[in-house]
Amino acid sequence: IGVKESHQTTIFRIIAAILHLGNLEIQAERDGDACSISSEDEHLNNFCGLLGVEHSQMQHWLCHRK
Repeated sequence: IGVKESHQTTIFRIIAAILHLGNLEIQAERDGDACSISSEDEHLNNFCGLLGVEHSQMQHWLCHRK
C-alpha cells in the first residue's frame, strides 16, 4: 500500500506495545480503590522497551489518575 519500511517498523512496534499493554496483570488493592503492577511483569518491560519510556514512570502512571 506504499508505506515505507521504516514507517512499517514503527507501526509494528506501536501495535506490539499496545498488545503487551493489554496483557498487563494489574492487582487491585484496598477494596478496589487502588492498584499495582509488579515490577517484574514481562509485558510492562516489553511495552517500555518497545516505546522507549521509563519503566518506573509508566508503572506509576498506569495506576494513578493524576
